[in-house]
Amino acid sequence: MSKIELSGENLTIDKLEQIALQKYECVLSASARKKMQTSREYIEKRLQAGEVMYGVNTGFGAFSKVRISNEDIVQLQKNLIRSHCSGVGEPFTQSETRAIMALRANALARGHSGIRVAVVDKILEFLNADVLPVIPCQGSVGASGDLAPLSHLALALMGEGEVFNKLGVPTPAAEVLKEKKIAPLELQAKEGLSMINGCQVMTAVGLLTAARARDLLWLLDLGGAMSLEALRGSRGPFDKLISASRPHPGEGETARNILKLLGETSEIAESHRDCDRVQDAYSLRCMPAVHGAAKNTLWRTIET
Repeated sequence: MSKIELSGENLTIDKLEQIALQKYECVLSASARKKMQTSREYIEKRLQAGEVMYGVNTGFGAFSKVRISNEDIVQLQKNLIRSHCSGVGEPFTQSETRAIMALRANALARGHSGIRVAVVDKILEFLNADVLPVIPCQGSVGASGDLAPLSHLALALMGEGEVFNKLGVPTPAAEVLKEKKIAPLELQAKEGLSMINGCQVMTAVGLLTAARARDLLWLLDLGGAMSLEALRGSRGPFDKLISASRPHPGEGETARNILKLLGETSEIAESHRDCDRVQDAYSLRCMPAVHGAAKNTLWRTIET
């Protein structure tokens, strides 16, 4: 199995799709380890100095003014995870769960969250061993953080909650970890908050959907070329001069794809050599505009 290093900067939609399909083993890059270590040392230095930090040595939300003793800091993080495991509905698919784990690890690898390297190593240990948390698909709108679903991810890392066994059946995490000889994660200060304060669940689902949409758009052009061939439509609307005159890259891409699929010579060209038809139906001649608009929307989504 090929390896991919996660640095927080290099993950593409193509690589994410391959990770979701178990084509890659994920490891943390040396540069990411260094950034994370520096960030964690900063947090620990402030803790040792007795500085007040929200969600680290204080409560959350309305309890932000409540100071948490050093003895209870770790328990605070565990309680945060357990209290937010409130998702409902069917679990995400195993492919979606792999994508969620990879994206969360990649985001934390940027070194902006103040957590230990061990946390990301544990996520990747689970991912590479295909020990996948059971994450209910309902419980977040992907706005200010996928708190509930990411809590289910973190809970499994802690050895609680459920993971899929080798048959794809939800099973108590403790049982599977014992079988696989994987030690559960012991959360430290800030790490529960850092684990769940992100939007990687909705992002993963969105990116996998975009990847499938990209494949479908290619099939759309293929079907369009077949329709044009079968109905003996004209190549005229696909002329490169037309698409070059318009500032819509998707339109030009569609026209080029269909002309390439039709080839240099075909029955279409011969049937129109002495044809008296003025124009084809909208469904044929407007393919570049319609398919192209869908491509432009998808490309913008992926870029964002």
